[in-house]
Amino acid sequence: MIELPVVPAVQPQRKPDWLRVKLPVGKEYAHVRGLVDTHKLHTICESGNCPNMGECWGAGTATFMILGNICTRSCSFCAVATGRPLAVDWNEPERVASSVKLMQVKHCVITSVDRDDLKDGGSTIWAETINAIRRESPETTLETLIPDFRGIWDNLDRVLAVRPEVVSHNLETVRELTKEVRIQAKYDRSLECLSRISAAGVRTKSGIMLGLGEREDQVLQAMDDLLEAGVHILTLGQYLQPTKNHHPVVDWIHPDQFMFYKTIGLEKGFRYVESGPLVRSSYHAEKHLFEF
Repeated sequence: MIELPVVPAVQPQRKPDWLRVKLPVGKEYAHVRGLVDTHKLHTICESGNCPNMGECWGAGTATFMILGNICTRSCSFCAVATGRPLAVDWNEPERVASSVKLMQVKHCVITSVDRDDLKDGGSTIWAETINAIRRESPETTLETLIPDFRGIWDNLDRVLAVRPEVVSHNLETVRELTKEVRIQAKYDRSLECLSRISAAGVRTKSGIMLGLGEREDQVLQAMDDLLEAGVHILTLGQYLQPTKNHHPVVDWIHPDQFMFYKTIGLEKGFRYVESGPLVRSSYHAEKHLFEF
């Protein structure tokens, strides 16, 4: 049985004014938009209706999702379909690399569904995709937003071996809400995943959604846990409920609170903190290539 969250009787359904999204504009955005439409390219930026798509495309950053669009997990916050995934497409690395080259992506972010059905957790496709992009676009830098590979660390090592510039794994929420928000994940397993990434000498990144019912002290504790795991970069954004069947939005977090978390996070020791209502995992990703 899953313990249901305690939420207010009346849900805060109306989005506040600070969640309004500006229409994407600009010469660079228009150029990428044209390439995507002409060549029927697929990015998670577009399919996920990311509020920052125009800004990121204008900065030369784009995010691609590999290993299909059916996840083996059923997290209560995520809109990705759950079920039995299709067979692995071994041509996918070359297709993604071709899209990156056509779009002239300067900084490429790659993410994926969880593939707990595969012995390697999809890590072979991960590594081959990174290598394919490097062959086609050697100047493009790479960030990988990876799953926890169920704690089978040989699969994580396969991704780390090809040395993407940034490796990210999202904690998503505080310890106290993990069981109801990330049903098949474990808070401490995610921390171990991040610790292993950091120990490998790679820029390490994680993200937390706010508005799920967490308390301020729990968020601050999660920050401390991430720092202890060696995380360098933290993103904090407002959770938005995909459908009525997903975890409800319990709170709309004010921009001032996001700024407070950013200030505290930098004081605690993170190298970068991206914190705001519309911040998503890959927001300003191109700025996170700091020197060690």
